[in-house]
Amino acid sequence: MAKNLIIVESPTKVKTIKKFLGSSYQVLASNGHIRDLPKSRLGIDVENDYEPQYITIRGKGPLLADIKKAAKKADKIFLATDPDREGEAISWHLKHALKLTDKPFYRITFNEITKKAVKDSLKEPRDIDLRLVDAQQLRRILDRLVGYGISPLLWEKVKRGLSAGRVQSVALRLIAEREEAVNAFIPEEYWHLEADFVKRGTRGKFTAKYYGTVAKKADLKKEADVRAVMNELTGQDFTVTEVKRTKKTRRAPLPFTTSTMQQEASKQLNFGAGKTMQVAQQLYEGMNIKGRGTVGLITYLRTDSTRISEEARSAAKSYITEHFGEDYLGSVRSTAAKANVQDAHEAIRPADINLDPEVVKSSLTRDQFRLYSLIWKRFTASQMKGASFETIAVCVDSANGHRFRASTQRQLFAGFLSVYQEEKKEKTDRHIEALAEGDVVTTGAFDPSQHFTEPPAHYTEAALIKEMERLGIGRPSTYAPTIMTLAGRRYIMKERKQLFITELGEIVNKIMVEHFPDIVDVGFTKAMEDELDRVAEGAAEWKDTVRRFYPKLDKDIEQAKEMLEKVVIADEETDVVCEKCGRNMVIKYGPHGKFLACPGFPECRNSKPFLEKAGVACPVCGKDVIIRKTKRGRRYYGCEGYPDCDFVSWNEPTGERCPDCGGAMVHKGKKIVCDNKECGYQKKEA
Repeated sequence: MAKNLIIVESPTKVKTIKKFLGSSYQVLASNGHIRDLPKSRLGIDVENDYEPQYITIRGKGPLLADIKKAAKKADKIFLATDPDREGEAISWHLKHALKLTDKPFYRITFNEITKKAVKDSLKEPRDIDLRLVDAQQLRRILDRLVGYGISPLLWEKVKRGLSAGRVQSVALRLIAEREEAVNAFIPEEYWHLEADFVKRGTRGKFTAKYYGTVAKKADLKKEADVRAVMNELTGQDFTVTEVKRTKKTRRAPLPFTTSTMQQEASKQLNFGAGKTMQVAQQLYEGMNIKGRGTVGLITYLRTDSTRISEEARSAAKSYITEHFGEDYLGSVRSTAAKANVQDAHEAIRPADINLDPEVVKSSLTRDQFRLYSLIWKRFTASQMKGASFETIAVCVDSANGHRFRASTQRQLFAGFLSVYQEEKKEKTDRHIEALAEGDVVTTGAFDPSQHFTEPPAHYTEAALIKEMERLGIGRPSTYAPTIMTLAGRRYIMKERKQLFITELGEIVNKIMVEHFPDIVDVGFTKAMEDELDRVAEGAAEWKDTVRRFYPKLDKDIEQAKEMLEKVVIADEETDVVCEKCGRNMVIKYGPHGKFLACPGFPECRNSKPFLEKAGVACPVCGKDVIIRKTKRGRRYYGCEGYPDCDFVSWNEPTGERCPDCGGAMVHKGKKIVCDNKECGYQKKEA
């Protein structure tokens, strides 16, 4: 008969932990939260000092009954939910749901699911940290007040099924503002001039880029500038006047936090944030490794800290010494916590560095292996010496004072790069390496090239997470759910890894910015995150925060109800006649945008794509320009006469032609510009 009961969150952990303990321990899973605020109502008594009204989650009754039965038979109960605020809150809810008042119960945590970590945690039980519980309660209640306060307003004024959130609304605003910046961007022309040089008496060719004169750098903005320089260089002799050799060291990267893991998994593995967290959770909870049984492969996956334990550092030191040599050992880097960092857990690392990816490969799926490899390599690299390079920079000057520059880099010591590379390896140009001051070089053909400045890039998931972390919006556990919620509500869509705001997202963002400026203000949201940290540290009381926050929110909601007119995004009648029943078709709004549907539904189920006219003529053929959407929902403009006319543009056309090149003129911010990037003609809006 088991005398001790351990309660964890995930059923997967049960199997892993059972293997580490004897028959005197029973391990059960709560499957996450047992209690929560009710879904059918606000669940917060605003008249009674914001007291939360928790209930047993629907469907969890039988599970709770089983845990209660086991708890009655146990002598000791260990609450082993995840080692974060959410896990602390789950343990607190379990304590109340199980009514643990008449027998010993203990809170234990472990950062990795290994035999040593689990057994060590049993030796160091503690009480539930009510400061962490209060911080999580505050986050949950703030989110509920915002969501249940504003969402019904969006249902009433826009359409049912929409939602607003304390963090998601700020993230949506960031994406909307980036879209506006991209659309308003006016490209500027510039030119590069390169030339191939050969050292006299050799055949070694190297390429150098035009810098300007010996006295100062020159910007080549137009083709005429380039032609003028090329004319002055005709027939000139060239000499290598300067060779600079400098040694540089590239520091090893820090081990992963949740944010940096999501960013690198996106860049290197093409994983979305949600997928990264899902696979990392599997690696953390335990995998069945041949010859070892079930074992947790990585440490806890929700963290904003880059510190590691002395035990892990010592293991890494031994591994690196054995496999690479002492020369590859890095010095201990200071990883003092930055602002907005909770620093509650170690960085994400392999639970056992000796389980290198190839050892466990046959026991993992492809995705599990790829992510584990990334985590293992990043951690191992973080404990290694930096890579050292020699950079050779040369100046090639003409007799009349024009200057070209070239550079190359060669690796002197691989260091951490022998394990982990974040970017492609650059090739060394041995012909530049061989140059010396005073060498005479001859030039071949010049290679001028036209370029245009690029607009700011649309956010990718990785870039958005990086920006949210920089601004202090949300925390490691919220990044992936926030993006998934925005996509699930059809406020944003992803196309070739880039995030674009949809028409529905634009409507919701406009409402939030106009009527709830505090909720979507970056500074305000960061201040709320700081307040959560203060509560977790015991420096603030959670209800004080709610008392300050809610009255202003309630007032804004009431004002919005009076001022905000209903947004019509559906059921607008058109002059398109339904060919099946003769009624005029109406505009409906679906998951992917507008479409035409027969108002006789369900008797008549006819529907077709909605071709919304932009109100201007095609600059190529004169037919109507139609507002279209990609499969992912991104808006663009195309000719009604497609495929006979292939005019298409991401920007709204004016119907005019460019006076310089005959291309289409389009709206760009407060200017009208030529859609032909190679032209560059522009004028102000009338």
